Amino acid sequence: MASLGVNFPALIVIFISLVIGLLMVIVFGYTSDQKAIHIAKDQLKAHLLALRLFQDQIGVVLRSYARIVVATGTYLRLAFKPLLFVIVPITLLIVQVDRYLGLTPVQAGHAFLIKARLADDSILNDAALQLPEGLSATAPAVHVPAENEIAWRVVAARDGKFNVSIEAPNQKVSKSLVVGPGLPRLSEIRLRGRLWERLFVSAEPALPAGGTIESVEVQYPARDIAFAGLAWNWIWLFFVLSLIAGFIFKSILGIEI
Repeated sequence: MASLGVNFPALIVIFISLVIGLLMVIVFGYTSDQKAIHIAKDQLKAHLLALRLFQDQIGVVLRSYARIVVATGTYLRLAFKPLLFVIVPITLLIVQVDRYLGLTPVQAGHAFLIKARLADDSILNDAALQLPEGLSATAPAVHVPAENEIAWRVVAARDGKFNVSIEAPNQKVSKSLVVGPGLPRLSEIRLRGRLWERLFVSAEPALPAGGTIESVEVQYPARDIAFAGLAWNWIWLFFVLSLIAGFIFKSILGIEI
C-alpha cells in the first residue's frame, strides 16, 4: 500500500475524515439558519460583484467595502453557533486518535531517551532509573540543571510493553513504554498536576501530588503518514481531507455552509 503513496495509518485518517466531514455537514445543516446563511452569502456575492462593475466610482466602491464587512460579520455570526456543536467533540476525537497516530513506538535496537523533571535541581544526582529485563541504559545520565531535568539513553533488546521506574528522594514512580511495530496507544509523558495539559498530552494517571518528580517522559518518534507521495502529520492530513469531504457532502446534500 505504501508503494501507491498511501500507508495503513493513512487509510484510517481517510476513513475518519470522510465520517467527520459528513457528520459536520449534517450537524451544520440541522443547527444553522440555512435561509439566513443563503441570504448573507448572496449579499456578499452582490457586493463583490459591485466592486468589479463600479471600480471606477469611488463612492460605490467604498460603500461596497463597508457592506462586505457587514455581510461577512453576519455570515460569521450565523456560522458560529453550528461550530460550537462540533468543535468540542472534534477536539476530543483528535486528542484520542493522536494517542495512536501521532507517535510511533520505540523500535528494538534503536536508542531513545527517557527524561524526568524534578522539583529542584539539587536532587538531580539522587535520581535513578530502574529498567526491567529487555531494556538497558547505554550511557551515563545527563543532567540539565537549568531545566531541572535528567535524561537517560536507553535501548530495547526486544519488542514488548514495559514499565520503567524513576526513583528520587522520597518518591518512586513508574512510566509505561511500548517497543515494537503497529499502532498501539501511546502516552509520551506522565505529569504531576496540570489537569488541562494532561488531558491533551498524557494518557496515564497523574503522578502523586507533593512528590519530588514532576514528569517522566519517553521520547517516541513522530509518526509520518504517507499520502499522495508526501509525509504528513496525521492532524494536518485530517483537516485537509475532512474539509474536502465536507465541501463534497454539502453539495450532495444541498446544505449551505
